Formats: sequence, structure tokens, C-alpha cells
Amino acid sequence: MTSSPLSSTMLRAAGLLGLFVVVSVSILVAVNNFTQPKIVEVERQVMLNTLNQVMPTQYYNNNLIEDITWITAPEALGTHRPMPIYRARVDGEPAGLVIETIAPDGYSGNIHILVGVFADGRIAGVRVLSHRETPGLGDKIELRKDNWILSFDGRELTAANAGSWALRRDRGDFEQFTGATITPRAVVNAVKNTLAYVNQEGARLYE
Repeated sequence: MTSSPLSSTMLRAAGLLGLFVVVSVSILVAVNNFTQPKIVEVERQVMLNTLNQVMPTQYYNNNLIEDITWITAPEALGTHRPMPIYRARVDGEPAGLVIETIAPDGYSGNIHILVGVFADGRIAGVRVLSHRETPGLGDKIELRKDNWILSFDGRELTAANAGSWALRRDRGDFEQFTGATITPRAVVNAVKNTLAYVNQEGARLYE
């Protein structure tokens, strides 16, 4: 039995379509294999640059982004999810920690924060990673909007000064924002809780 011209045409079309799909998939796989390592490297560099804002490179000589541990401490870090701690060292000795933490009580939800702490308990730096606070009010927690976040630099938490870790309207040392007190209060409390955790756990966090 011979095939009709229509059947032959359909078979050829199906074959060409199949070939096109195979070639297209092969190209996509090749492009992905070529670009994926570059994307990963860019993401890694962006993260390292962020880490270096709260733990400058002159204070460590290890591979900070690779020296990492994960902890679950919901009371201290504001979430039940494991959070990363990056360990800074000088010739193998503890130099500082960079901890991701969350302020769960922001005006518009979670505020993700990066806290750098020297081995002696002083703050090396604090930066906000992400938030949904009100533009023009709560977003002053961003360094590009205001220098307020720099007011944490060099501070430490002790039994004697614990009361100063609050907004001025709450009889503490930190400025509030005009029209927005919930946001800075949430950040101050989150950083304070993180410092308290570091003080409590001490050297164990470097193990």
C-alpha cells in the first residue's frame, strides 16, 4: 500500500519539527552550561561585597564566604529557619562574625539584616538586605537613603548599657524617624537580640 502525498508531507513536517526541537534544546542546554557558572560567580561576588560592608577585608584573611555555619535560633534571629553565620579569621584565629538575622516586627513585615560583630563583641557594621517598609519614611534604614544605619558601628551590648539599646523616645540612644518609629525600633531590637546571642554563645560559633 503506497502512502498518499498528504501523509508523506505530514511525515516530513513532523521530522523537521522534531529536528528543530532537538536542535533548540541542545542550544538552550549549551547556553545554560555556559552562562550558569558566570551567574553563580556574579551572585557570589555580590554577596561577598555585601559581607565586606559589615566586615571589611582588613579585619580577616580567610575565605569569608566559604567559612560558614548554619544555626536555628528563633528567639535571637527572628525566624525558625536556619540562618547563615560567616566566620572571619586572621591566620585561623577568630576575628569576627557576620550574621543574617530578621526583624519580624517591621511596619510592613520582615526586615532582613546583616550584622557584623568583631570577636571582642563590638559591631563592625550593619546593613539591611531587604524590606518592604514605607518609601520616604521607613526606608531610611537603607544606607543609600540615610546614614542612620551607621549609628550601630562600634557599639557593644553589656549588662550596663542594655537599656540604651532603644529609640530616644523609649529612653535609649538611637534616633527615630519622623513619622516612622516602628521600623527603626524593629531594627534596633533585632540587632540587640543578635548581639545578645553572640555574647551568649561566644567561641562556640567559630567551631
